[in-house]
Amino acid sequence: MSAEINQVSLREEFLRIREQGDTLLLRDYLDDQNISDIAACLDEETELATDIIAAMSMHRAVSVFKILDLSLQKQVIRELPANLTANLLNELPADDRTDFLEELPSNVVRELIKLLEPEERKITLSLLGYPENSIGRLMTPDYVYVYPHNNIEEVFATIRKYGKDSETINVIYVINEKGELIDDIRIRDIILNAPEKRISELIDGRFIALTPEEDQETASEIFKMNNRVALPVISRSNKLLGIVTIDDILWVAQEEFTEDMQKMGGTEALDEPYLDVPLLKLYRKRIVWLLILFIGETMTIAAMSGFQQTLEHVLVLSTFIPLIISSGGNSGSQAATLIIQAMALGEITVKDWWSIARREIISGLIMGVTLGIIGYLIVFGGHEFFDLFGEHFRRVGMAIGVSLVGVVLWGTLMGSMLPLLLKRLGADPATSSTPFIATLVDVTGLLIYFGTAYWLLKGILL
Repeated sequence: MSAEINQVSLREEFLRIREQGDTLLLRDYLDDQNISDIAACLDEETELATDIIAAMSMHRAVSVFKILDLSLQKQVIRELPANLTANLLNELPADDRTDFLEELPSNVVRELIKLLEPEERKITLSLLGYPENSIGRLMTPDYVYVYPHNNIEEVFATIRKYGKDSETINVIYVINEKGELIDDIRIRDIILNAPEKRISELIDGRFIALTPEEDQETASEIFKMNNRVALPVISRSNKLLGIVTIDDILWVAQEEFTEDMQKMGGTEALDEPYLDVPLLKLYRKRIVWLLILFIGETMTIAAMSGFQQTLEHVLVLSTFIPLIISSGGNSGSQAATLIIQAMALGEITVKDWWSIARREIISGLIMGVTLGIIGYLIVFGGHEFFDLFGEHFRRVGMAIGVSLVGVVLWGTLMGSMLPLLLKRLGADPATSSTPFIATLVDVTGLLIYFGTAYWLLKGILL
């Protein structure tokens, strides 16, 4: 009974003070009331809900709004002035705001997201279920849309009214009464037609759209292939949710390029300008891969230890170790860089692995034979001009030449296949590039080198 009396008195007092026209006194009165009492009063007096919320200070209004029933929340948002709606939504905690928006139709969500500040919009889009690096994180609800029944003159009126707040007016979007995308029309086509012509006469239905779940790199490729400055983002039910503009895609491309370059150098992505990165953070970003590569290189010691006796008998073999392993590492790094770039540009996919492997095997053989011949000539010239490598120099030269063919072929194959394998496993191909490939080929290259030398020199020098 006391609660009912309190609600009645709250309503009567609100109406009495409102009649006086003293907005400050009205706000102070409402702010002094218990939040739960105000919410209970609004449940009983729904026609006053919007007025009471509008009269309260914003932080108190947010506290009340959070505990209202969904139907009443919808009513308040529908009836509040745009500026108060914007303030209310921006002040709401991100999770409460997301819970509320998830219950609304997509076309309503689209309009409400427009009212959010950039940072709050970003958070809301994230919490609405769009994964990181998806189109949903990039799209903006600021665009101009019209209906098929509008004529050109009405479209220009719409552009004059809303174009200033739009991300771009190069493309105008055509939707139906349900908010479903029908077409997109370039501003040039609108300008070049008569004022009385209807939009329905310009529609051809040949539009390209993205979905919010698609990867940002996929969108970059679509932009490039279709020469667009903006693309619409639609839901599974074809509702127009927002647009993505070319400047956002260029920003993503730059970020991806920077990240790939850093990973190809054997570090984690810095995510901020080099000079702004604290030294401790820079150390953490670099030391992890450095330790991995350092441990990987210890396998080189194990490989050389296994052939210690061979090196003792034919000391000349140790002279060519830097030449052999650098040739393998360089060929692997070349292949990895070419494959990673080709994947980034959309020229190849994982499905092309066999075609790539065949090309790299042939390329590796040709490059390996070229370097192998040069390696043999170096040994031959060293013997003829400097009397090096002893009486079995031809066999030593043959061991060097054949080893170079094997190492370069192996490095090329590994450099081309590892990025594809990582892509297939869902990892970033850039992490397989220069340092990782070089370390892997160093170890395997030594095994190929010493194995070949042992096979060719056994019974002669060994």
